[in-house]
Amino acid sequence: MLITADQVVPENLAEATWQLYNNAFEELRAAAVQRHVMFRDEFDAVLADPRVTKYLGLDPDRPDDVLALATFTNNLDAVPLISPDYFARRWPELYAEQRIWYIGFFAIDPGVRGDGAFELVIERMWERVLASGGIAALDICRRNNDIGLPKAIHQTLDHLTTGVRTTPLDEQVYWLFEPPESA
Repeated sequence: MLITADQVVPENLAEATWQLYNNAFEELRAAAVQRHVMFRDEFDAVLADPRVTKYLGLDPDRPDDVLALATFTNNLDAVPLISPDYFARRWPELYAEQRIWYIGFFAIDPGVRGDGAFELVIERMWERVLASGGIAALDICRRNNDIGLPKAIHQTLDHLTTGVRTTPLDEQVYWLFEPPESA
């Protein structure tokens, strides 16, 4: 697989990246309370935002086939729904020097899961984190936590840098309150 890192996704790949994104995250539309899947206009804005690096996994034989797509940035203002203030308060020096990296999402074509694309893209991102002397964060919904995504990322990173530490930062829990049937 050919991995590229682009600030803006080439126009000819816009539709293929949107299809990959939708196919990869379709299940989350109904599996998580908080919306984790962007609308098309939001997705297009991320693709066009030069503050966010887009890692593309392309089929070397068919370069218009996008098999993996991940977003990565050290400009936390470019990430909707996170609080840059949280990171600035907790790691002021790293924040001021833009050494806090955030993975917005990582989509892999179901047909190539387990073929090494995940590890290749994670390795490329981790190289940037290490080169900056920084840290990396992402959000993982409970469904992806339960299927072992944090463990898979940790194992990949520990293979690259033995002794890497993994720490949960925050958790949001949704509660339901309902009256008894007799009310």
